[in-house]
Amino acid sequence: MASIVLMTVDRKMDYLETVRSHLSLVVYPVQYLIDLPIKVGDWMSESLDERDDLLTENSKLKADNLLLKNHTHKYQTLVLENQRLRGLIESPIRQGERVLVADFMSVQQDSTTHKFVLNKGTSDDVYLGQPIVDSLGVMGQIVHIGPSSSTGMMVTDSEHAIPVEVIRSGVRAIATGEGVSGKMRLDYVPPESDIKEGDLIVSSGLGGHFPDGYPVGKVSDVELHSGDNFMMIKIQPIANLTKAREVLLVWPGITDTEMEPGKVVTR
Repeated sequence: MASIVLMTVDRKMDYLETVRSHLSLVVYPVQYLIDLPIKVGDWMSESLDERDDLLTENSKLKADNLLLKNHTHKYQTLVLENQRLRGLIESPIRQGERVLVADFMSVQQDSTTHKFVLNKGTSDDVYLGQPIVDSLGVMGQIVHIGPSSSTGMMVTDSEHAIPVEVIRSGVRAIATGEGVSGKMRLDYVPPESDIKEGDLIVSSGLGGHFPDGYPVGKVSDVELHSGDNFMMIKIQPIANLTKAREVLLVWPGITDTEMEPGKVVTR
């Protein structure tokens, strides 16, 4: 009797298991659909958190990159400024002469006028007619002074003139600015004068403003037309007139007893 009961129970259990198995197949999709919004919500929440983290990290990387670029640019600027100042120290000034570094504040340039404003004035002992040079040669001279600034006239200005000498032949002349062309010329040079293209022109020291021997330019063209009393001689200025950012103000023949020979003052 007991065995019959057990067999009956087993059959019922098998039947129930089969029913349960079939029901699970039916219920699983329903349960999946019920759980889907929760799972999707969790996934979206995780995705949004990851997106926020990525955005935060991306913003930080962008900020770090900009900061790094800024530091790089500052470093490059310091390197270039150092190179320019080294160039000024190696300019054609004489050892012992008093000099002062001045920065450009603005440039005034039109068809004939080539002037610039410097950040040094009477408070720095700047004086009218004072020579201005860069690392290559003569830039011009001071034509106006204020307490803390001054105006310089470039050698290419149509009103500028400087006594010069041809290094090779010793011929002396007056170099004047042409303004329009941004170049210079030698005035009143007789046809028999020994001047050729490529000749180096330096200040002669006559006139008192510029000391002798400062590079001014190179002869770029020599012409002599029939019947002319003088040669037409063009000069290409040697100073970096269009790109200079700092220049040297020179006190020719004057030494500063508080300075070492050749030292550049940057006050």
